[in-house]
Amino acid sequence: MTAPRPGIDVPDHRGRTGLDRAGRDLDRNPDVRVADVELLAAGWHVLRRTTLQVRGPSGEWETQQRETYDRGNGATVLLYDPRRRTVLLTRQFRYPVYVNDHPDGMLIETAAGLLDDDDPATAIRREAAEETGVDIGELEHVWDVYMSPGSVTERIHFFAAPFDGSTLRADRGGLAEEGEHIELLELGIEEALAMVRDGRIQDAKTIMLLQWAVLDGPFADSAQRN
Repeated sequence: MTAPRPGIDVPDHRGRTGLDRAGRDLDRNPDVRVADVELLAAGWHVLRRTTLQVRGPSGEWETQQRETYDRGNGATVLLYDPRRRTVLLTRQFRYPVYVNDHPDGMLIETAAGLLDDDDPATAIRREAAEETGVDIGELEHVWDVYMSPGSVTERIHFFAAPFDGSTLRADRGGLAEEGEHIELLELGIEEALAMVRDGRIQDAKTIMLLQWAVLDGPFADSAQRN
């Protein structure tokens, strides 16, 4: 008799079951059939190997396998002070970039986090409060983007929101009980863009939002005048 499998037949350490069912009922693309889903790992997030039947341009069906890493969906927000022409970014240690050639792993980013069970707007207000401690104004939805579609299922919801830089009371944020040690950086928009150009800012979501800010966002008019 096969022993019960955590995450499949019985709850894993996060109380989840049926993790091998994801994708089995997909039918939106008539040229793709999900044949099998194998649970490879279920730590904090979930790694699966899926066997697909894919109909190619010739009409023949091919068997393919894809590994997907499921960490849930997330949200990020560019906090900007239109009067001071500044943006509020964070800097914290990120081991995945450190192990992949970043000089010290201290990555400069927009505030961001996973949705968990919240809607995107609620989640990013929560994350912005935890990471920066500032009160933010009305959220503007910018995009929803798949950041690494070759292997990661995550979709990130992009927002922007104003804040009053004169009310910034600390230079650090984050939840200590979650091991977060976050440095806050209030930068002029021109300086932030210069940091993109010279490689001091290397985070994709941050680069995208900074460029949006001067192309279509809060600093677009002044950028066009200059």
